[in-house]
Amino acid sequence: MKPPRKSHNSSSEENQSPDFEQELAEVERSLISIKERYTQIKSDQEQKAEWQQRQQELKDNKPQTPEIKAELQQIQKQLELLEINLESRLFSWRSLKKPFWQAIRFGGMGVIIGWILKSCAG
Repeated sequence: MKPPRKSHNSSSEENQSPDFEQELAEVERSLISIKERYTQIKSDQEQKAEWQQRQQELKDNKPQTPEIKAELQQIQKQLELLEINLESRLFSWRSLKKPFWQAIRFGGMGVIIGWILKSCAG
């Protein structure tokens, strides 16, 4: 009786295992990054709400002294910084890298196909 032969699929699965492990590690890193960003966003939103509440309290205070106006300006600057921080990581090169290269690849293919069609027609 002949010993069982390894099928072609098992060697293929062995070759795919490192790729799968790399992809899994990438997914884990992405998940950690997302969790960190989510925690930062929650913290920034809570801080923003506190600053807005303090700003409203100062605006409701009828006698606008120079100290209150200065504090309002400081609060406005803090709110602007928080807005920038909340929006800053919405678009990053990493998130745009794949669509960018796909646009370059398919756009380039479209131009080449267009040139070929134009040369055949003309």
